Amino acid sequence: MEVDYIIVGQGLSGSFLSSKLFKAGKKIVVIDDASPNVASKIASGVINPVTGRRIVSTWMIENLLPYSFEAYTEFGTDLNATLITQKNILDFHPTLQMQLAFKDKIPVENNYLRCNERESELKDFFNFNYGVGEINPCYLIDVSLLITEWRKQLSSRKILIEEEFITDDLTIINHDSEGEESVEYRGIKAKKVIFCDGAKGVANPWFKLLPYAKNKGEALIVEIDGLPRNNIYKHGLSLVPWKENLWWIGSTYDWNFSDLNPTAIFRIKAEQTLQHWVKLPYKVVGHLATERPANLERRPFVGLHPIYSSIGILNGMGTKGCSLVPYFSNELTANLLYNTPINPLADVQRFRKILSRAI
Repeated sequence: MEVDYIIVGQGLSGSFLSSKLFKAGKKIVVIDDASPNVASKIASGVINPVTGRRIVSTWMIENLLPYSFEAYTEFGTDLNATLITQKNILDFHPTLQMQLAFKDKIPVENNYLRCNERESELKDFFNFNYGVGEINPCYLIDVSLLITEWRKQLSSRKILIEEEFITDDLTIINHDSEGEESVEYRGIKAKKVIFCDGAKGVANPWFKLLPYAKNKGEALIVEIDGLPRNNIYKHGLSLVPWKENLWWIGSTYDWNFSDLNPTAIFRIKAEQTLQHWVKLPYKVVGHLATERPANLERRPFVGLHPIYSSIGILNGMGTKGCSLVPYFSNELTANLLYNTPINPLADVQRFRKILSRAI
């Protein structure tokens, strides 16, 4: 079997990249073991244009936000599914200081921050003392639906191999010779292999020296009858509309963990938040935990290995993956097809020195 590209992983990055290369007429095969706990499958799906306690615009958001809207809309049309909806964040200020800080930021971040004019309506559903700000626009991505529906299409076209990718079985052909470098994996010959392997990237022999930052996140899935689903609500933790009548509440950032099991500590914290904040009764129906493909620089890893031209990467998206993936999968696609440059702050070539020591 001969293809143009082997794509390893079918999370959000692998789905977008494989879709773009397929639509460009390239022969692809996607290898993915269908693990249920990858970050993409249990992510909240929120695109929030501001970040942190300092309430500042996220990196490149003026480009990422409109591009993401168009990209998810187009992908949804291809899949006959609604993948993106606007659901602005209502930010419940935990202290008077945070309320004042939010208001002080409105003139600076006036593209995204607003005073909320409907606080009286929220009193029926929430307890709060220091007002509510609004972050507008924010988007909610149905990541699970995207991955599931695109997987069906990959499978129907017989270009999906559902198994774990074993790096020891990958052979690089013509490295350090006059011929064009290529790869072979278990009888599949390809011009290039692109790793979209998420948290597994920390063990990838070609990219393990990148500055990954192992990060565990947790969320509860809860039933809350009667809570309006036209917004995302935030009060320390975020309360996000999930499937049907369910809500996702999370998430944490655990930098020192020994396993990926859900913890009692997080469940207690989340339930205490619900009990003090939400007036409506709730029922916990699920508890999720996963490792995120984050990195110390908080910039993605995109492009071809500086030493092995047949091996590439699209990874390191972290908690901003829903906004970063569409844009940088497009940049990588254009680079592969037309040799156009990748943003130097995301291009994996910036780690040329350290990656030259890999393998």
